[in-house]
Amino acid sequence: MKLRPLNDRVLVLRIEEKDKTSGGIIIPDTAKEKPQEGKVIAVGPGKWDENGERIPLEVKKDDRVLFGKYSGNEINIDGVEHLIMREDDILGIIQKS
Repeated sequence: MKLRPLNDRVLVLRIEEKDKTSGGIIIPDTAKEKPQEGKVIAVGPGKWDENGERIPLEVKKDDRVLFGKYSGNEINIDGVEHLIMREDDILGIIQKS
């Protein structure tokens, strides 16, 4: 199934955290928090301004992004959990150094 977000919406796949700490301690599933980092899978065309022109989104497909803990709506696509959120819910883009 394919999903194309509308307007300023973004489809994000959460990036799971590691199961072990750097010291070798295994973190159980019950103690893990949902990750606040993800990979952009698809973006909408942008929202409309007052003059009827599209404002393109700053994020693009394959960007790694940070978002708020309770941002977006969870949806299930082909058995995989994704988030769909507005671009305003994204806090930043992670860039490789």
